[in-house]
Amino acid sequence: MKVSVIIPTYNRSAQVLKAIESVLNQEFECFELIVVDDGSDDLTIEELAKIDDPKFSFIAAPHKGVSAARNLGIKKSKHELIAFLDSDDLWLPGKISAQVKYFQSHPDVFIAQTEELWVRNGKRVNPCKKHEKRSGWIFLASLPLCIVSPSAVMLKREVFERVGLFDEELLSAEDYDLWLRCSLHYEIHTIDEPLIIKNGGHSDQLSAAWGLDIWRVRSLLKLLENAALPILYRPHVKSEIKRRSHIVCEGAKKRGNEKIYNEFKSIIAMIADSA
Repeated sequence: MKVSVIIPTYNRSAQVLKAIESVLNQEFECFELIVVDDGSDDLTIEELAKIDDPKFSFIAAPHKGVSAARNLGIKKSKHELIAFLDSDDLWLPGKISAQVKYFQSHPDVFIAQTEELWVRNGKRVNPCKKHEKRSGWIFLASLPLCIVSPSAVMLKREVFERVGLFDEELLSAEDYDLWLRCSLHYEIHTIDEPLIIKNGGHSDQLSAAWGLDIWRVRSLLKLLENAALPILYRPHVKSEIKRRSHIVCEGAKKRGNEKIYNEFKSIIAMIADSA
């Protein structure tokens, strides 16, 4: 089995080089590494051009967001297994080999992630219990928050052929959206070994910005129109839309954002009427 590794990056010239090094230093050797630069205006392209490794290639793309960058990498990749690494995270040396071995020994598995080590502002921290990774049919467990990490996951190419790619219209929560769609069709397995370093606490993280729940709600509204969503799951999705919409309304009210406030008040009313 061979692996295509995709790293999207934007204005992270220093971090992305460390991420690339963590991939090129993997014990496993049968992989390609594609870095997609999402229109950086720092020194990222100049730094990428210095890398000389037959496994490595990069694409300079116009700035369209992380979903478009990942999708472009998927379309340009060629191997059976696909893995992602965010440009501010790192892989430990046995990451690819552990996942490939898992797929080889579990041929019916389509998606598998590893455990992770969390670092916030340079210090090791323990994730909260609510972030605990699960194995199996995790759709309902994934509704309150995303429990699949892009940097930790590896999946078979045919998954995208069934569920589609990352939604490029979502400016954030694009991973939450994809893994929910995946978990309607596939069990998602977790290898109980921390093989990535997940860095956080810096200001350019999409998940750190206010309004993340705006995009989560829009993802969930889209999910209600998904023919694959079982009837038994619909009340859970509606309940989550209502809960998150209240959070958005409170935030919009504090910020004086009347447009967002009115939009999400209407969503709450619509969900109540459809109950």
